[in-house]
Amino acid sequence: MTEIYDVPYMERTRDYYRAQGYERDYIWAHHSQTPFTPLPKPLSDCNVGVIVTAMPDTKAGRTQRRVYASLSSPIPESMYTSELSWHQSVTHTDDVNSFLPLAQLNVLVDEGGIGSVAHRFYTVPTEYSQGNTLENDAPELLERCHEDEVDIAILVPL
Repeated sequence: MTEIYDVPYMERTRDYYRAQGYERDYIWAHHSQTPFTPLPKPLSDCNVGVIVTAMPDTKAGRTQRRVYASLSSPIPESMYTSELSWHQSVTHTDDVNSFLPLAQLNVLVDEGGIGSVAHRFYTVPTEYSQGNTLENDAPELLERCHEDEVDIAILVPL
C-alpha cells in the first residue's frame, strides 16, 4: 500500500525564510479568476511559444534582468541556470530539452499535433516582485507573443 504524504510546502517555505530573518511572509501570486481563454482554432493550427525562466548562456544572457527573446532554431545547447533556485545536489540542468521543450515541439509539428513553433522563445528573469512581473514582464511577454503571432504559450519555470 502506498502512503500519501502531505508536504506543507507553503508553511515550510515561510518557516525557512523566517529562520533567515525575514519578518514579512512572502505573498504568493494568485488570481481570483483564471486568466485563460478557449483556443480559437484547433491545436493543429496553433503557433506555440515557449517562455522559460532560464536565460541564454551568453554574456548578455547571464547579466540580463529583463525579458529576452532568442531564436528557436537552432536550439541552444545550454542555458544559464546557475543563479536559479533548484536542488543542485540531486539534479542538473545539463539537458536543455528537460526544460526548454523546443525539440519535442518540433516533433509535434512533424506529427501534425501543433501547427508551428514560434520563431523565438522568451526568457524571463525569476523575480520575487509581483509588481514588476505584473507591470513590466508580463505585458512585455504578451507584446512579444503578439508580435510573433503566438496562439499558445507554454510556461516553464525552473
